Amino acid sequence: METWNDTIFALSSGTPPSGVSVVRVSGPQTGLILEALIGGIPSPRTASYRTIRTRNGFPIDAGLVLFFPGPASFTGEDSAEFQVHGSKAVVSALLRELATFSGTRLAMEGEFSRRAFENGKLDLIEIEGLADLIAAETEMQRRLALEQSSGGLSRLYDSWAERVTRSRALLEAELDFPDEDGVPGSVSDQIWAALSELRIQIEDHLSHADMGEIVRDGFKVVIAGAPNAGKSSLMNWFAQRDVAIVTDIAGTTRDVLHVDINLNGYLVKLYDTAGLRDTDDIVEREGIKRAQLALNNADLVLFLVDIGSPSPIDPVDLERAPSHVIVGTKRDLYPSVASYDLQISTMTGEGLPELRDFVSSFIEQKFEGLSLSLPTRERHKDSLSKCLSALSAAIDHPEQSLEIRAESLRLAGDHLGRITGRVDVEDLLGVIFSEFCIGK
Repeated sequence: METWNDTIFALSSGTPPSGVSVVRVSGPQTGLILEALIGGIPSPRTASYRTIRTRNGFPIDAGLVLFFPGPASFTGEDSAEFQVHGSKAVVSALLRELATFSGTRLAMEGEFSRRAFENGKLDLIEIEGLADLIAAETEMQRRLALEQSSGGLSRLYDSWAERVTRSRALLEAELDFPDEDGVPGSVSDQIWAALSELRIQIEDHLSHADMGEIVRDGFKVVIAGAPNAGKSSLMNWFAQRDVAIVTDIAGTTRDVLHVDINLNGYLVKLYDTAGLRDTDDIVEREGIKRAQLALNNADLVLFLVDIGSPSPIDPVDLERAPSHVIVGTKRDLYPSVASYDLQISTMTGEGLPELRDFVSSFIEQKFEGLSLSLPTRERHKDSLSKCLSALSAAIDHPEQSLEIRAESLRLAGDHLGRITGRVDVEDLLGVIFSEFCIGK
């Protein structure tokens, strides 16, 4: 039966074969395991080159071994790392040997990180940031994840929770000791002014939640326009490979195609859509319906128009995409037309770098002046919204008793605490830690 008192182990590096593999161990049996496999416990936090043997004395491999005594370890428990040659045979032999110790088992997904949380080494936001840092593919994703995993966002939320708690304390002091000399007769004006200022700060922070989601999940750019306007060719140019089929036949694209690209450090989700036109073809009609839905969800729409035979863009489609730019295509065939600010040719490459720079600048302008202390998950937004509701219930209802308003402040503080895990979050833990790989 699996328990939290077990000593856990797992391969924490990439799947073999590799130059080096790292096997991590954490729990009360760590010292015993080191004694048995390498004949002693190395000096703390010092890499020691040792021969690793089975308990029967047969060599498994030679490599570096490190010991991290708790609580000064990632998990807060006694921990060790075995850095061995990254072959499947070596790693399998070491894992098999570790499994022979009593009270020792293979770790579950995210269990090392969960133990770090349970032992107060990391809070939930830092752990989510760590998961994002491991998964980061672009520079901005790395920077955002690092801000969270290093505690920047946690410190902001903790400071807000402290301000709410201080206000509650002053209110309750007034309730409990109304006639004491050491307690002011009324501190209400100061409290509500300070809390109103806090509410504005949280509202401003929450208003930028979409920016955090864009960095983490990607900026959605949709390529739209009439059939044969050059949408698929542009998609392939951005992707630098043949993602979409390009032909002279109108209506080739019947569904929404998607590719992820790294644009100046930002993850951009690029979508090629079916040509927007009236048609009796039932399959193409469904593709157009999906294209129109993509317009609604886009952060930016590139409406492509064939310069030589421009088809008018439906005003309804323009309304679906409040952030859009109209791009003239096939510039190589019609060099003298100057009706569009952006004109491109996927045949000659003319205008394509400028279009790429436009999209990049459009994204960067959205982040201009913003801190990277941004909410990135739906649960962050949900708790911040509930915190604001509770704050407003306290601030905007002076006719209520101080007891009721103080209770609203307690709820506001609890909602902030749920983001970092300072209050009960047991129902969230399984979801959060399941995102991790086995060795983390």
